[in-house]
Amino acid sequence: MPTSIDRDDVQRLMGEGAQLVEVLPPAMYQEMHLPAAVNIPLKDLNRDTTAKLERDRPVIVY
Repeated sequence: MPTSIDRDDVQRLMGEGAQLVEVLPPAMYQEMHLPAAVNIPLKDLNRDTTAKLERDRPVIVY
């Protein structure tokens, strides 16, 4: 279930093992991305492209 969170929540969840997905276009991702983030461009976000994510860990989409 999608939930809006703030910066403190992101840091806490990352510390607890959450996965971070950035939906930026590849060029923007290369320029600026958060450490440990996985890039899945928004236009490509689907069941197949998210298959590499671990289903038992929270996912933060940015």
